[in-house]
Amino acid sequence: MPKTILVLNGPNLNMLGKREPGIYGVKTLADIEADCRAEAERLGFDIDFRQSNMEGDLVTWIQEAPDMAAGLIINPAGYGHTSIAIHDALRLLSIPIAEVHLSNIHAREEFRHKTMVAPVATGVICGFGPIGYILAIQALAARL
Repeated sequence: MPKTILVLNGPNLNMLGKREPGIYGVKTLADIEADCRAEAERLGFDIDFRQSNMEGDLVTWIQEAPDMAAGLIINPAGYGHTSIAIHDALRLLSIPIAEVHLSNIHAREEFRHKTMVAPVATGVICGFGPIGYILAIQALAARL
């Protein structure tokens, strides 16, 4: 099995550092990627880090995951609350899945409290900002 963790990021995450820093922090997605690479390397894994504002891209990448990754981290962003397509694609996977959200989605607007990803994820991390990605890498590495 590959020693790669696939990290998928959904819509608007390319705007981190500019977008509502009071909620999402000041780190850019590139900063988070660098942190993820360093932690994965420390634990003996590679990272394949991707972002798209397009739901179809995320679905395609999820479908490709079993052939190239040992585990999957997904921050579906807004698609987490709406995408049956992402939910259905994730249901096909037999690798561990960590759902990550920078903010505490349960302390925000009610429509953010439920995600379509959580029922098919191995675990969910939310509210810890960019450290959530590191926690997800550690959790997947321990599980693998």
